[in-house]
Amino acid sequence: MASLGPMELIIILVIVIIVFGVGRLPEVGGALGKGIREFRRASEGADEEEKPSPAPVAGNDSKGA
Repeated sequence: MASLGPMELIIILVIVIIVFGVGRLPEVGGALGKGIREFRRASEGADEEEKPSPAPVAGNDSKGA
């Protein structure tokens, strides 16, 4: 997958400005940032669910000590 260069980013920014207008850019940027944060939290949560927890060791009961 190719990375985006500066020219591609400028073209994308111009298209976004044309579609949404200058007045709505902060609103769109905030919504995009919020969506990315939620996606990261969800993906980190999925990673944690996949990790197995360590098995308890038999005979290691420290309650009575």
